[in-house]
Amino acid sequence: MNEARSEQAPAPRLTIRSGATGEAVTETLWAQVGGTETFEKIARAFYRGVREDPILAPMYPDDDWEGAEWRLRAFLEQYWGGPTTYSEERGHPRLRMRHQPFHVNPAARDRWLLHMNAALDEAALAPMHDAAFRDYVDRAAQAMVNRLD
Repeated sequence: MNEARSEQAPAPRLTIRSGATGEAVTETLWAQVGGTETFEKIARAFYRGVREDPILAPMYPDDDWEGAEWRLRAFLEQYWGGPTTYSEERGHPRLRMRHQPFHVNPAARDRWLLHMNAALDEAALAPMHDAAFRDYVDRAAQAMVNRLD
């Protein structure tokens, strides 16, 4: 089957267009939503809530809130097609490994999603971008759960 496929024309690629007959969208989501400025806004709003959260705040060292905000912003920027600074400075994200030392149960996941969804509300992304972002953070939050108590 693979040999037959290689002799045929390449499979068509999905093209997202700006309208029914509009130009192809070739920019990354990172660029489409406003780049670093937007991702800074999301990370800042997220950690504003987390700092006051009785379940999540204790997971962070008091002297590293700025570092936590940078790590989240840089990771999300890289994931959505922005600068690769996160991996350049910290290596592969390895999200599950990096979160393993923390008690991430369903309650912590729900609190994390509460603050991330509030941050996304504040960012007011276009509907298509908002839906993609929320889908990703929901799946990522589910994957970080490492205890069921």
